[in-house]
Amino acid sequence: VQLQASGGGLVQPGGSLRLSCAASGRPSGRRTTAWFRQAPGKEREFVTAIRWPDGAAVYADSVKGRFTISRDAAKNMMYLQMNSLKPEDTAVYYCAGVESNIITGAMRASNRYPYWGQGTQVTVSS
Repeated sequence: VQLQASGGGLVQPGGSLRLSCAASGRPSGRRTTAWFRQAPGKEREFVTAIRWPDGAAVYADSVKGRFTISRDAAKNMMYLQMNSLKPEDTAVYYCAGVESNIITGAMRASNRYPYWGQGTQVTVSS
């Protein structure tokens, strides 16, 4: 599985941005994909994950109510709609994937995901 993230850019505080992640390879019956982010000088952190068979999703507390993850199985695409962006959302955003249908607990750890996209920069600044 190969992943490619896109859609980053510069946006003002309070603005919106939508990230996309294109997945290659034939989808299996088990797939969970996630977004992580890494700000300068900080560790990579979990943002959100989605289970493809039923669309169930989990979010980090810091983005809950502002970010929405979705997937389009027909197009083999994942999206992250980011609203009410804050300067602290500034980071490189990565999409990640694993052949699993688990999205709770340990799936917030980056080492659970063997497949990674190259990252896309999101900068929130006035």
